[in-house]
Amino acid sequence: MAFCPELSEDVREVRAWVHTFASDVIRPAAAEWDEREETPWPIIQEAAKVGLYSLDFFATQWFEESGLGIPVAFEEIFWGDAGIGLSIVGTGLAAAAVAAGGTPEQMGEWLPQMFGTPGDVKLGAFCASEPDAGSDIGSIRTRAVPDGDDWVLNGVKTWATNGGIADVHVVVASVDPSLGTRGQATFVIPPGTPGLSMGQKFRKHGIRASHTAEVVLDDVRIPAACLLGGRDKLDHRLAKARSGERSGEQHAMRTFETTRPTVAAMAVGTARAAFEYARDYAGQREQFGRKIGENQAVAFLLADMATRVDTARLLTWRAAWMARHARPFDQAEGSMSKLVAAETAVWVTEQAIQILGGAGYTRDHPVERFHRDAKIYTIFEGTSEIQRLIIGRAVTGLPVR
Repeated sequence: MAFCPELSEDVREVRAWVHTFASDVIRPAAAEWDEREETPWPIIQEAAKVGLYSLDFFATQWFEESGLGIPVAFEEIFWGDAGIGLSIVGTGLAAAAVAAGGTPEQMGEWLPQMFGTPGDVKLGAFCASEPDAGSDIGSIRTRAVPDGDDWVLNGVKTWATNGGIADVHVVVASVDPSLGTRGQATFVIPPGTPGLSMGQKFRKHGIRASHTAEVVLDDVRIPAACLLGGRDKLDHRLAKARSGERSGEQHAMRTFETTRPTVAAMAVGTARAAFEYARDYAGQREQFGRKIGENQAVAFLLADMATRVDTARLLTWRAAWMARHARPFDQAEGSMSKLVAAETAVWVTEQAIQILGGAGYTRDHPVERFHRDAKIYTIFEGTSEIQRLIIGRAVTGLPVR
């Protein structure tokens, strides 16, 4: 089956439904929650009531036949607002980690607890990064030590979306530091587990409505059933790694690879929002007796913005389609989508400010917020430099460092 960027009727209906929610609920609240720098609980609850924030919605779109369900929905959500958008979809990263590495029993137990119900909303958090190990996943210091039938975790995680306020935390820890990433495992920390606490909450340049914080693990004791995949699978993987055999991809890396096209879709949504706002402004604003959009300097810039947004979207859809149909990313297509979409979002939002001039630099217009929000896409879930490293290795076949 060849990739065809044609949306099914079901996906088009979902797109229209999510766009309406983004337009009617998310956008009107965006500036307020950006200023407040707080989790927009009323918006998340409203999303839960209509079924947008739910395990059923995420699962249905994730397993949509073409693979385009999630990227199409995420583009619309983040077209509404990136900060509120991340507060709505942030649980999805933790859910993806459980789905990537958990047993059917673990998925059945923990995924529903991450979302809760419309009347009792819950959150999930995926905790991989550390103060001294951002993009370098192999340098993780958080330790998980077996103790009888339990595991005991100690360490500090950082940059965790929903960190400390989530009901379910999914934590990557080292069980054998000598093996680097191959000696790591992923654990679920159940709600209310003693020893887990929130550290510093970060005040951010953008995506301010999304909660980002440190997570402190101090003798966190969890039962063996909280090890994703189970002890037998871990022991088998560690034995292969110690013997020098390939031991399979580590859970954290598999989670990031799976979610790169979804992050790319977020960036496309933000870029599209900025382009559309600048386009509409250029069609209304008059200078020197004519609309500024009639000037080639502005029209050509808008042409480049539109072209780049479409390019990023097509790369994103291709990667999502490949992932859904189990096509290997031989040319690092997942990283390509995130790299191009992220840098497109930064460039397009900056040009939107330029088209608006001084007005674009003020908070009277949302393009300054779009620009602040866009920068994160070149940083989280693998910086642009990391994406280029991955792509470089894929296209050259060399151990680029």
